[in-house]
Amino acid sequence: MPEAVIVATARTPIGRAFKGSLAAERPEDLAAAAIRAAMNAVPQLDAREVEDLIVGCGVPGGLQGSNLARVIAVQLGWDTVPGVIVSRFCASSLQAIRSAAHAIRSGEGDVFIAAGVESISSFAQTDVDGLPGAHSPHFAAAAERTSRRASASIGADDAGPWTDPRERALLPDVYIPMGQTAENVASITGITRLEQDRYALRSQTLTAAGSANGFWAEEITPYRRADGTIVTADDSPRPTTTLEGLGELRAVFRPDGSVTAGNSCPLNDGAAAVVIMSDTRARQLGITPLARILGTGVSAVSPEIMGTGPVGAIERMLHRLNLTVGDIDEFEINEAFAVQVLANARALGLDPEMLNVNGGSLAVGHPYGMTGARIATTLVHSLRAHDRQFGVEAMCVAGGQGMALALERLS
Repeated sequence: MPEAVIVATARTPIGRAFKGSLAAERPEDLAAAAIRAAMNAVPQLDAREVEDLIVGCGVPGGLQGSNLARVIAVQLGWDTVPGVIVSRFCASSLQAIRSAAHAIRSGEGDVFIAAGVESISSFAQTDVDGLPGAHSPHFAAAAERTSRRASASIGADDAGPWTDPRERALLPDVYIPMGQTAENVASITGITRLEQDRYALRSQTLTAAGSANGFWAEEITPYRRADGTIVTADDSPRPTTTLEGLGELRAVFRPDGSVTAGNSCPLNDGAAAVVIMSDTRARQLGITPLARILGTGVSAVSPEIMGTGPVGAIERMLHRLNLTVGDIDEFEINEAFAVQVLANARALGLDPEMLNVNGGSLAVGHPYGMTGARIATTLVHSLRAHDRQFGVEAMCVAGGQGMALALERLS
């Protein structure tokens, strides 16, 4: 059976949504730039060999609708390359990587591109009713619901079920505000506001250190905007962040809560791409792979505790691979909220020194559909930078899911 290997990665800078450096850029332009850069890294590979362009997009509507993947392929001049959009919300481009790996292992092709894009700024466009973001069915539906489940007081000993099943039938709001799910996780685990702020500071500090030593610049491809100016770095990191400053921020989702703008990820725009091949075709073309895809895993939990999803995904995946947490050299768990990362690390017994060692989404940002491929890119570079072998990426997913990917560094 052929193995799936990563031979190239690339990403755009990450812009701050609505007011940042990429706010006026179209999502297909962002994705095309990342894909082109990834393909340029393997000049031996002819784009006509690409079996499918699989693009993850968290909310594929509005400017991100109409099978954006096929639009991107044609824009790149690849008329003979098919394209498909996949959506698993925050793990959409991680799902794209998984789909490509599965196809290669099943013998249904040798070359795939797994990419991810999200232009949160495009949500600001209005439809005929003048409602911001109303072109997105998910956000429009969520805005119309008023679910008692979102603001329920969750006790530390409450293991569920969260509501009466009859109420669930009447209020099927699996996409309650993500900040509310973070507050629920904080209530259940007892993780304090101070712990969350300390972790947020850690993320900002490590991200700033990575910027200073050139780590982040290595994985970013400068992006030329429509107006001709070039963006070279992420917008969102705040290197001057202090614990005192974080402590002054108010809770956003509950008056007595602990989740703030400082210990939550920002809203962002950006794109990333990963070129995935069979190991046999890579050898034939003389391409040295960066990493081998060992396996993936998915899981689900109650939507109210969405942030705990990665635990099951990681455990299932490692069990199938006959590996343990102790076998893994680095973990990259997406930083949607500080409390969510802390809860997952505690449940899995992770060594903090092996977790998000370069910082993460609390600082660099989280364009939903991009992030899975962005973290894979970061993990590949980080394993090489620290001379480590095995890495795991994991993400929580809106609606109460988790997803994980295991990689082995090859070069």
